[in-house]
Amino acid sequence: MLLLQLLINGLVTGCALGVIAISFSLAYSTTRIFHVAHAGVYTLAGYVAFALAGLGVPDMVALLAAMAVCALVGALIQSELYARLARRRATHLGVLIASLGVLAVIQNLLSGVFTPNIRPFASAWRGRTLSFGGVTLTQVQLVTLVVCAAVYPAALLFTRRTVLGKQIRAVASNPFLAEITRLEPQKTYIIVMAIASAMVAIPGVLVALDFGVQPYDGTTVLLTATIAVIAGGVGSLTGAFLMAVLISVLQNLSLLVISGEWSVGVTFLIFLIFMLFRPRGLFTRR
Repeated sequence: MLLLQLLINGLVTGCALGVIAISFSLAYSTTRIFHVAHAGVYTLAGYVAFALAGLGVPDMVALLAAMAVCALVGALIQSELYARLARRRATHLGVLIASLGVLAVIQNLLSGVFTPNIRPFASAWRGRTLSFGGVTLTQVQLVTLVVCAAVYPAALLFTRRTVLGKQIRAVASNPFLAEITRLEPQKTYIIVMAIASAMVAIPGVLVALDFGVQPYDGTTVLLTATIAVIAGGVGSLTGAFLMAVLISVLQNLSLLVISGEWSVGVTFLIFLIFMLFRPRGLFTRR
């Protein structure tokens, strides 16, 4: 029964991590910016929902508000920072350092306003549990599993079936050709960053509902999601999502044989294996 419980917990965590991975993959594969500040946007979403919930706003309304705020923040980061750096021909390292700076600013602002301590939500329903054949899940975990699992096919449909999604794929494939065909890559980058930021707000709020908010949690989460993106194949939303689920399940199952503090090592072991034998990622075609 413990094995099944760990497996289900891994699926819940994996679906949340999968949404973070596909949002990061969408941003990186389109803009080619290693958007480390994405971790700060993820954390910000939880705090926006936390502040609104403290004012009596329903949790699901707080989630939608957090998505809107994060979309705005993501668009501003792209238009007011990355785009300016691009016009000044900044190096990739310079852009990465700037992104790290944004992450540090967001984290420290949140720490200064809300304290660096873990702050749990006061929502009554977050502690309610449901049992299925000996497996126990909180209502928040169940909502996280259903919502985040639904985001993945929605993202695929958006990128493959909508006009905007096809435009994003065209810009990601060839920015120069997109420029001369008037697809306006810079505007597309802003839209993509807003979409990715709104997307990452979903697990940012749902995970915070379950575990509470803490200013510095996003960095480790984004690192794990980045490993899933690379192992799955950069640019492959399917690869990013499935590898995120696989990594989370393996991390949870590893608790059967090793202590919790060593389970993160499983993630890096997977990463090293893929770097040695499949550096292009599992779902990337030649």
